[in-house]
Amino acid sequence: MNFILAILLIFFISLTSIIPFFLLYLFSDLMYIFLYRIFGYRNKVIYDNLSLSFPEIEKKELKRLIGLSYKNLTDIIVEGIKGFTMTRSQIRRRHKVLNPEIAEPFYKAGKSVIALPTHYGNWEWGALSPGLFFQDFNIVGFYKPLSNHFVDRFMRKNRSRTGITLASIHETSKTFEQLKDKPTVYIMAADQSPSNSNKAYWIDFLGRKTAFLQGPENYACKYDIPLVYTKIQRVKRGYYELTLSILADNPKELEEGEITRRYAKMLEAQILKKPENWLWSHKRWKLNH
Repeated sequence: MNFILAILLIFFISLTSIIPFFLLYLFSDLMYIFLYRIFGYRNKVIYDNLSLSFPEIEKKELKRLIGLSYKNLTDIIVEGIKGFTMTRSQIRRRHKVLNPEIAEPFYKAGKSVIALPTHYGNWEWGALSPGLFFQDFNIVGFYKPLSNHFVDRFMRKNRSRTGITLASIHETSKTFEQLKDKPTVYIMAADQSPSNSNKAYWIDFLGRKTAFLQGPENYACKYDIPLVYTKIQRVKRGYYELTLSILADNPKELEEGEITRRYAKMLEAQILKKPENWLWSHKRWKLNH
């Protein structure tokens, strides 16, 4: 059954290679109607997340943000599928890193870098664009393996076609240790909810105590790896620009939790500017302090 599902998925993905973007966005608009208007997919989660993060927001504006967050979600879904068949030229144009040179001094010094993206805008193409903009570095992205081994193998092979190596989150420590002497860009999304409240940094974020993953900070301090924040902005539908900024170039010298606080502050500022582009359907505040 897993093999059959994998074949069907690959066939469906192959069809998207001949479908232009403007038609894909018609599918996105249709999906928006079904997920939001008909089925109310995770409507309560999105409503609660937004209303609790913006307690003084007017009902009309809250409704507008909910609708826009669904449109953002469905666009990311169709763009993620299209990503399997995008050309290198399309990736370069549509998921453009504006200042990759910010990492060059670290490479010349023989140091690695931890890049911290977020679930803001299109993060799905984040496995494709780094290999086209950071060609000097070895590039590793951490991901959660899929239960269907055939699909997982296909995903890893496809996502690695532009130069990135996907490593299981279950082998994070092993990966850092193996590559400690090789200049590497490690891509670690850090705005998910941790699985254990006792192994998290608790930070004031969007007006609430919020649990953040310890991993990026821990590995940065252990191996003395600088960190850069990856800011993604949607320029227009299907086009994104990524701007890198140094989060910490001296992690070992900072007090515990400072790196994570800086990350949370930068993410919060980005969300406050355009909240509709973050992933509000995720149960971000499911842990209790």
